[in-house]
Amino acid sequence: MHSLARLQQICSEKAISFDVQIKRREFIGSFVGAVLAGNLIWRGENSMQLPERPNFLWITCEDMSSTLGCFGDLYAFTPNLDRLASEGVRFTNVFTHSPVCAPSRSGVITGMYPTSIGTHHMRCQAVPPPFVRCFTEYMRAAGYYCTNNAKTDYNFVHDPKISTASAEAAPLTAWDESSSKAHWRNRINPKQPFFAVFNITVTHESQLRSRDPNLLKRIEKLPIKARHDPAKAPVPPYLPDTPLVRRDIAQHYDTVTLMDMRAGEILRELEEDGLTENTIVWFWSDHGVGLPRGKRWVYDSGIRVPLIIRIPEKLRKWAYPDNPDRIKPGCVIDDLIAFVDFAPTMLSLAGIPVPKHMQGQAFLGPQKSAPRKFIYAARDRMDETYDIIRAVRDKRFKYIRNFAPHLPYAQEVEYAEETPTMQEWRRLNSEGKLNDVQGFFFLPTKPIEELYDTQTDPYETSNLADDPRYRSVLEAMRAELFRWMRESGDVGLIPEPELMEMMRPKGQWHKTAQPKLQILKQTENEVTIALDCATEGASIAYQIDANGKQGRWQLYTQPVKVRKGETLIAKACRLGCIDSDEVKWTFGEGESTHELKGSTEASLHQDLSVPNWRAEIDQSNVLERLLKLKMLDGQGEKALAAFLQALKDEHPAVRYWAVVGIYYTCKSETQRNQLAKTLKAMLNDPSPTVQIAAAHALCDWGWDESLSTLTNLLHHENEFVRLYAINALRSLGEKAKPALEAVKRALRDPSGYVRRVARTIMKRFG
Repeated sequence: MHSLARLQQICSEKAISFDVQIKRREFIGSFVGAVLAGNLIWRGENSMQLPERPNFLWITCEDMSSTLGCFGDLYAFTPNLDRLASEGVRFTNVFTHSPVCAPSRSGVITGMYPTSIGTHHMRCQAVPPPFVRCFTEYMRAAGYYCTNNAKTDYNFVHDPKISTASAEAAPLTAWDESSSKAHWRNRINPKQPFFAVFNITVTHESQLRSRDPNLLKRIEKLPIKARHDPAKAPVPPYLPDTPLVRRDIAQHYDTVTLMDMRAGEILRELEEDGLTENTIVWFWSDHGVGLPRGKRWVYDSGIRVPLIIRIPEKLRKWAYPDNPDRIKPGCVIDDLIAFVDFAPTMLSLAGIPVPKHMQGQAFLGPQKSAPRKFIYAARDRMDETYDIIRAVRDKRFKYIRNFAPHLPYAQEVEYAEETPTMQEWRRLNSEGKLNDVQGFFFLPTKPIEELYDTQTDPYETSNLADDPRYRSVLEAMRAELFRWMRESGDVGLIPEPELMEMMRPKGQWHKTAQPKLQILKQTENEVTIALDCATEGASIAYQIDANGKQGRWQLYTQPVKVRKGETLIAKACRLGCIDSDEVKWTFGEGESTHELKGSTEASLHQDLSVPNWRAEIDQSNVLERLLKLKMLDGQGEKALAAFLQALKDEHPAVRYWAVVGIYYTCKSETQRNQLAKTLKAMLNDPSPTVQIAAAHALCDWGWDESLSTLTNLLHHENEFVRLYAINALRSLGEKAKPALEAVKRALRDPSGYVRRVARTIMKRFG
């Protein structure tokens, strides 16, 4: 059975079940339909016909809100994108599900919420469930030439030594080319339809604070009208209005202009190649502006982004069947759109059936859904710093749930602390020079609930959660958030050390099994070969070398023909696992048998049984128990009995949150003395994560001897246990001073994130 048929069988039998709502679903049914039966629009299976398949061009940028002239920003200078908007459609209510690059891009490439597939933490190198694919695989299978230039950041890699952001991190089966040289011009057949991505990095957070001479020189060369005067910079009310802050904002706008210039160059290349009339062009940013309280936060400043789509006239009826005039040049659409909608929309526009497991919905094309009523967002670990926040928004109201209200907003993230605006904000706070709106960020704890009317309060500074006039809105939005968390199978409440242990027990990376070869037909000059892989969820890439020339890697979708003198090379790829070793087969002159060549030693270490952590979680019903427990937040002493009962739960995640609940519920010394013995018993819990929560609570309550639990766990083999432990030490402030020697040793920890927290602690103590 070749790989597609096997995947079809696997996914029809084993697709995911998110709690009680999402049953086992098919992954490959539509994939096979597109590949083996032919793309629906090209075989007449749909009543609508197109003369040729559209090309797609994505121009993306980083860390930018809707700071474009065409979106009404009078401070911006973006003539190229303004022109694109005048020729296309502006979508004004577009939101990412995560306000930081890696989880955001993970959802874009898969069409699924990172909180469902375990890719929700920043740069986490997760192992997604076996049915998850990059949506570009479906496009490649349907005949598209797909290129990525060049950032990936999907939160899964095939080599633990590779950065998730690098072009090399992309699965071999996802793109025809992923590199800084990737371009539609590189396709061998100029008539082959393409999907090309160009990611422009100059607007990244790092650039608004950069004093790099090359960047400053590029800015200086801008025309006067394109330069931004800091004195005129728009400062949001939650930030202090100082020259330093204005300089950062002005430089960000300068980089937006540089980005616009690059976007113009790419669009001109499209015109030069005569491809404008058959190419659907998208422009979008991966999340909001890289300023404090923008990027990394679920306020609109962090999750609302611009989206422009230009659709050639001949494709408008296809793209918007019920009302083509709605996407004429210069139109504006205010429908709510989520980033997880991008993948199904691309497939819909390409005429490829949208897989049932995708959580997004198409907003264009023949598979277009009705407009959504809500969008959802999540904040989890940001680099070295833990938090867990969820949000739901309709066209007017935003509801935010802080699941770790005991943690302050203003926890340090070392990378973000490099921005002068952040430094200025902290300085003025320490000097007592912030007003109430600006100082809110530095409160010692967070409210459990936040509610904002984004129409009257676009900067989200007036929390209506306690306003009785909005009680019905609060309750409805709260119910919608918990409904979504249940239905999507949100795993954010499972501590990262526990989740990563489920994905990779003992930290061991799994290696995808080598492809197996089967000869289906053989003649004197040609052999037809089928490939298969025993690892569930694996895809196969292959190339054919001939006459000393190396072929391009292609996605395996059906049996391959190998001719005399040619060599077939194949490799299997499973998201979050190490790629298999290559296998080679050469059809030599006069040979009637085959020889399979690969690394025998590596084969012995192949693990065919990648843990199905998603199924394990669903079958345990732990997510429902966690949500019920967290619904008790804010109920004070009334919740203590439930927290104490939850200490006996079989799942460490429930016990962890029970300890945390006891910690921030007990305010009086009497209560703490009564429960100290209970928490001391939890220091012997089988889970190190639970031990950390108990030790942190006890240390903060005054039992200094519990510090040794935290310092001992700084040597744990699981890097995320060590990260939890050192974060607990950081949050203890002065009470962690006796542990400084252990913190000093952590400066040499193999984990960069652990070292970052250690540096932060050491800086506090001089």
